[in-house]
Amino acid sequence: MAAQTKSPEGSGGKTYYDELAVVREELDKCMKCGNCMAVCPVYGAERVESAVTRSKIAVAEAVLAGELALDDPQVYEMLFNCLVCKSCMTNCPTKVNFDRIMLALRAALVRKNGVPWLKKAIFSTLRHPALFDTGMRLGAALQGLAFRSEDSGRAILPRTPLARMGEKIGFDGERRLPALNDTPLRDRTDEVVRVEGAAMKVAFFTGDSLNYFYPETGRDLIEVLVANRIEVHIPKAQNCCGVPVLVHGDVETARTLARRNIDTFEATGCAYLITGCGSCGGAWQHDYPELLAADPVYGPKARHWAERTYDISTFLTRIVALRPPQGRIERTVTYHDSCHLKKSMKVAAEPREILRSIPGLVFKEMAAPDACCGSGGSYVLTHYETAGIIGRKKAEDIERTRADTVATGCPACMMQLLDNVNRTDGHQQVTHFVSLLAESYRREKSGSRSNR
Repeated sequence: MAAQTKSPEGSGGKTYYDELAVVREELDKCMKCGNCMAVCPVYGAERVESAVTRSKIAVAEAVLAGELALDDPQVYEMLFNCLVCKSCMTNCPTKVNFDRIMLALRAALVRKNGVPWLKKAIFSTLRHPALFDTGMRLGAALQGLAFRSEDSGRAILPRTPLARMGEKIGFDGERRLPALNDTPLRDRTDEVVRVEGAAMKVAFFTGDSLNYFYPETGRDLIEVLVANRIEVHIPKAQNCCGVPVLVHGDVETARTLARRNIDTFEATGCAYLITGCGSCGGAWQHDYPELLAADPVYGPKARHWAERTYDISTFLTRIVALRPPQGRIERTVTYHDSCHLKKSMKVAAEPREILRSIPGLVFKEMAAPDACCGSGGSYVLTHYETAGIIGRKKAEDIERTRADTVATGCPACMMQLLDNVNRTDGHQQVTHFVSLLAESYRREKSGSRSNR
C-alpha cells in the first residue's frame, strides 16, 4: 500500500523531501503533451498556461538547471497555485508523480528561506498539541464575536466587520463554515469503546477536522464500528496528521508529527488503523513511509502501519463483512469523490457500496464526481477566487442530479461543499457517507421510519 521512495545514485539515500535533484527522474518522464490540461481544476478555472502541470514541471527543470530562483515571486506563485489534488496524475500517459515534484519544490524553498513567519507561528502550535488544543477551544468559545449562526443552525457566517475585512480570502457575508465545537470528539468518547464479543479491535485516527469541526461525524464512525462488533481505540494523545504543514514545505514538523502518531498508535496494540478522511489516511499510507524512509527506527514502523491503514469504507467492505443496515432513509443522495481519498487511497467503489446498501436511499451519480471541489486545505484561503470558481462548478454538478443530499468522505470537502452549495442556492444537505450508515443503524434499532 505504501509508495516506495527511490533514492538515485549519489543522493546519499535522501528522499525528494531532502534533495530536489531526487525528482529528476519524475521530471524526465514528462512529454509536455498537455493531457493534464483536461483535468487540472486550476487551469479549468484560470485558463492560463502557467496553471498547467506541464508548465510547473518546466519551471522545476529551470530551477534545477540554475536558470530560475526558487524564491522568484513568479516561481513562488506558481508553486502554491496548485491544489496538489493529483488529478493530473490520473490523466498522465507517462505516469508522472507530480505530487512528488510539487512537494519537493516547496520543501526546497523552505530549506532555502525557512518557513515564513506567519506559517511558522501557526505550524509551531501543531508541535505543541496542548497549545493547539487550547487555541481551538478558545476559538470555539469566542467565535460568536466574529461569526453569526445561520437560521438553520447548519453553519456560521462572518459578521459584518469580518466580512468587510476578509472578502479577498472568502470571508464575505455569504461564506458558510462549520462551527468550531466547544467539546471535541476525543472529549466526547472513552479512549476505548468496548464491545461485548468483539470480532476485533481497531484504532481510530480522528484527525483535527473530525475532532474539532465535525465531532458528530466522528461519533457516527465509532457507532458504525460498534454496530459491526468492532472494539474502537481512540488515543487522546494523537495529533495532526501533518499534511497541512507538509504541503507548505515544513518537512521537519511533518516528521515530528508522524513519529509521535506512530508511537501513540503502536501503544494501542491494535491490528488496524481506521480513518474517515482521505488526507489523513493518505498520510499514513503514503506520506509517512516516504517522510521516514531514511529513518532506521521509524521507517519500518511507518511501512508497518501503511499496510494496516484503511478508510472506514474499505475496512467495512473489504476487511470485515459489513452488517447490512435495515433502517430506511428515504433520500436522494449523490457522492463527491475526495481527491485524496480516490487518488491517494484509491477508494471510490466502497463508499458507493455502502450508500447503495441503505434501504430507501436513492443514489444518483453526478457527471464528474471525482472533479476537485477546490478546497485544498489552505488553498481555499490563499486563492479563494480560483477555489470559488472550482467549487461553483462542483455545486452546479451536484444540483443537476436533483439530489437532496451530497455525501463525501472528507471533512475539508464537506466545508467547501457547504459554502458553495449555499452560494449557488442549492438546498442539499452536506454529510459524510458514514453518517448516513450510522443513521440507518439507528433507525433500525428504534424502528423509526422518519426520513430525517
